[in-house]
Amino acid sequence: MMQESMNKRVCVVGGGFGGLTMAAYLAHAGYRVTLLEKNNELGGRARSWRSHGFVFDMGPSWYLMPEVFERFFSDVGCRREDYYDLQQLDPSYRVFFQNSEPVTVTPRIAESEALFESFERGGGAKLREYLKAAEYKYDVAVGEFLYREYRSLFQFFNWRLMTEGLKLNVFSSLDRFVGRYFRDERARQILQYAMVFLGTSPEQAPALYSIMSHIDLNQGVWFPKGGMAAMVAGLERLLRENGVEIHLGEPVQEIVVENGGIKGVRTAEGEVGADAVVVNADYAHAELELLAPEHRTYSERYWRARTLAPTMLIVYLGYNRKLKNIAHHNLYFSQPWKPHFDAIFKHPQWPDHPSYYVSCASYDDPGVAAAGTENVFFLVPVSPRLEDTDEVRERLVQYVMDHFSAVSGNDMNSDILLKRIYSHRDFRSDYNAYSGTSLGLAHTLFQTAVFRPQMRSRKVRGLFYSGQYTHPGVGVPMTFIASRIARDIVRQEVV
Repeated sequence: MMQESMNKRVCVVGGGFGGLTMAAYLAHAGYRVTLLEKNNELGGRARSWRSHGFVFDMGPSWYLMPEVFERFFSDVGCRREDYYDLQQLDPSYRVFFQNSEPVTVTPRIAESEALFESFERGGGAKLREYLKAAEYKYDVAVGEFLYREYRSLFQFFNWRLMTEGLKLNVFSSLDRFVGRYFRDERARQILQYAMVFLGTSPEQAPALYSIMSHIDLNQGVWFPKGGMAAMVAGLERLLRENGVEIHLGEPVQEIVVENGGIKGVRTAEGEVGADAVVVNADYAHAELELLAPEHRTYSERYWRARTLAPTMLIVYLGYNRKLKNIAHHNLYFSQPWKPHFDAIFKHPQWPDHPSYYVSCASYDDPGVAAAGTENVFFLVPVSPRLEDTDEVRERLVQYVMDHFSAVSGNDMNSDILLKRIYSHRDFRSDYNAYSGTSLGLAHTLFQTAVFRPQMRSRKVRGLFYSGQYTHPGVGVPMTFIASRIARDIVRQEVV
């Protein structure tokens, strides 16, 4: 319920999903909210690019955990369907392998069990058992771990974790855990592929993240009609309806501190006074570039020591024809795929034989491409700490386009109406992304929950952080949850 007597000013820095939801939560709580975005459009990494009749989602393209979004809209007194429409994808996605025929994953569990049975004898029953355990862990995670702030080790290593840690598989790796159930590499890859979108490898990810298989196979894959751009537009409308003042094309140059507390922020247009500042911009950038050294919670040494999540080499393509043998979401898994993960996390280099993702949003959304054309982008996860030259970009893009031509039966090199490549230097330029990472920090055990950067500044009163660097971490649903946690923190501190 909005607190009408509240007259405190809050400045939200960054207009990605974390900033948009943070502004909505605070406006609903009665704060006077100003949102500052460095780019000329909202959305952050979920911005859209419009050209020649195509609408490309430039970043996130998977809509998972739909109940998280429904909860957000309920929290701010609205209904999601009043701001954007949603459809469940069928098929959920198509998977291409190096040495076997492609397979299709659908929203129907019986079909998934039959698929896994085709991989290995007894695979259907093992999938049923695996998903039952994943659902249990998901329910515990959502009910007890995700929607809360962690400020000390004692909060993280609580009674539930210590007594059920083995059952929740917090202390073992996902790769080993999945290996207990399945021998077939195809089955294991389908159950682990989401780790790259959480910014880590199956070997490094805690087995708790088997919850992603429940999210994927039990809950299904969804999509907003009009793409993630429709979500951004809906959230912008929600903010304007609630009186949020939005400034586009106005990057913050300094977080202004006075007597140990927030005074506001400074932009090229002048100073924006505030009783609190919530940073949704890149956490490392804010600490190292917008704050004086004495006001930083985390030093440059701290950031250099973190395990960074991958960045993405993306090529956006508009085709003057329709494609065959593909779905909205398409995944290619190399065999073996470990060398690609090693090229990201252990020995940073451009991959020789990458796994990759292909989006074709126009497969079931005619609003993102003109009739008879196709909206496609390729995404290759790569290490953030690489030299990003035009020559290297073009070589890897050509490799994956040639490769997908062979595995899909489409000539991906003809009838191209437009093409745009996006990678490290673009993430740095557009989002001030630390070392060019597109996702922030990897989800290793010691970069989970209390081990992630904190939402409260230890040095400056009234300075807070939200978004993918904080708990609960990487992914669109996680940024929505982070905003809810941060809202409660701001309401405790700024009264």
